[in-house]
Amino acid sequence: MGGLRRETLSFERRLSILLRRQHGVVSRPQLRSLGLGDDAIDARARKGALLRVDRGVYAAGHDDITQLGRWLAAVLASGSGAVLSHLSAATLWGLWKAERHIHVSAPQDRRNRKGVTVHRSTQLPSTDVTRRHGIPVTRPPRTLLDLAEVTARRPLERALDEAQRLRLCPEGDLRAGIAAHPGRIGAARLMAVLDEHALGSTLTENDFEELFLAICDAHGLPRPRSQEWLMGYRVDFLWREERLVVETDGRATHTTDRAFESDRARDNELGSAGWAVRRFTWRQLTKDPAWVAAKVEEALARLTRTSIEKS
Repeated sequence: MGGLRRETLSFERRLSILLRRQHGVVSRPQLRSLGLGDDAIDARARKGALLRVDRGVYAAGHDDITQLGRWLAAVLASGSGAVLSHLSAATLWGLWKAERHIHVSAPQDRRNRKGVTVHRSTQLPSTDVTRRHGIPVTRPPRTLLDLAEVTARRPLERALDEAQRLRLCPEGDLRAGIAAHPGRIGAARLMAVLDEHALGSTLTENDFEELFLAICDAHGLPRPRSQEWLMGYRVDFLWREERLVVETDGRATHTTDRAFESDRARDNELGSAGWAVRRFTWRQLTKDPAWVAAKVEEALARLTRTSIEKS
């Protein structure tokens, strides 16, 4: 009896260690490798000691699983060689806003499941995969290549800008990844963006600033650089040659007395140095984007004429 209890405790200890390492989830094959047979696994599941998280993947006694745990559960449920990929990999690397739907690439699994999209793939080479927080995941260059196939151009630019800011992958690695997959749609799209977009040039802080860039694109205005340093100030948008600065004023950060005074002092400093400053509110950007675009176009045209006359 004592020997049986010691064996049980040994199993529980090993299971506990594995669960801590795997964000609280464990697969059926892993339970078997710890010495638990299928009948015993099923018995624990019936009693609630094991709770199903995904196909053949369980949590021990509770379903309070973190996002990391759900990502790992989806990978484990998709079999050998499966990795987190596409939008989920981009989220894990900090290149994409969080979303609950999970994307996995797998050489064996063919079936989508509720909340999980499985991208059929061959076994990915070791150069394309790694682990982050213990989760098998595509490396940043491969993640961006996959992302190029499932998202529009502007979100892809934003992810590339963020990868540049986080120093996750130099441009050379991205181009090497493209060269390794010449026939993929994502490779062509990613190459086009790399050829036409200066990495890091349109990194924005929030959706407010994304809206302004979208207005520029929709009305054929030249893309400004964003979040640039100028005379010791960090400005939202900058056309350096035309000497134009645009600030987008969100209610939360620009309506206090201190912020109001600081903004005006900065505008005066920049104006004294020959920079034109235009400010637009959330209401103007959302309710009258054509007017915003017209004011920017007008300022750019006037400043360009002034620059030509001076030269």
